[in-house]
Amino acid sequence: MQFVEEIVVDEFLPTVRSLLAGDLRDRGLTQSEVAEVLGISQSAVSKYAHGDVTVNDRIADDERVRDLVDELGSGLAGGEISPVQALIELEVLIRDLEGGGDLLAQLHEEAVPELADHGSSFRVHDPESDPRSSERVLSSLRRGLRVLETASGFTGLIPAVGSNLVACTPDAEGVDDVAGVPGRIFDVKGRATVPADPEFGVSEHVARVLLAARRHGADVAAGINVTYEPELIDELAQRGHVAAEFDESGDVASSVGAAIEEEPEATVLYQTGGMGIEPLIYVLGTDAESVADAIRSLV
Repeated sequence: MQFVEEIVVDEFLPTVRSLLAGDLRDRGLTQSEVAEVLGISQSAVSKYAHGDVTVNDRIADDERVRDLVDELGSGLAGGEISPVQALIELEVLIRDLEGGGDLLAQLHEEAVPELADHGSSFRVHDPESDPRSSERVLSSLRRGLRVLETASGFTGLIPAVGSNLVACTPDAEGVDDVAGVPGRIFDVKGRATVPADPEFGVSEHVARVLLAARRHGADVAAGINVTYEPELIDELAQRGHVAAEFDESGDVASSVGAAIEEEPEATVLYQTGGMGIEPLIYVLGTDAESVADAIRSLV
């Protein structure tokens, strides 16, 4: 009897550690620095460097694994990603790869052929469970926030009330199902400052706009608010976005709903302000990374 966790420990973990160790060494980190970042001994790093650890080629050649190793190597080397955040990112990938028919599930079934009798829907860990969905939302948000933090000129788009990048779970119903940045993103001496790791239930304003759009049929799961400028609306339109105006002085949910019903394909919502209301643009998308990329394209 062999559990899928044993595949993770015996095959996935050594392979990913080996790839990460090599990536970090290529980025100029010393052997001791790599050991500290990965939470392993220097002798273990030496084994990885000299090829003394068996690597599973199927895992090493998987595009998702290689892309994440490259992303984590860059973030860990530059200090933009903490070891804990890297661990969460890898945990999310592991759960995705354990899905029925995916790479770790295949390796597990090959190690335990009897599992094939349970069909392709067999899953030891259901990646669609609520905890896994929440992990994926937070992971996507962290990646989106890193895009914004390193986007030159983003601070020029942050409104006086601050920006917030938010994302929701697939079955989101209320603000507690929407994750965002506690305290919002602010311009501090020309630098976009994210005061804390994203959490669920901390964004009411941008979350309400996102939820209202979803309730009226918009196929979106993330959003951000930025300062309003007519030129930005034009530029977003040139990049393929559909824009719709709404009135934030009244009931936001109703106003957003009316705007979406008029422009069902809208991924940009905006309001031009009023008494005590700052004009804002809301850019929506399928995930936090795509929203962040849309904003980066403007600066």
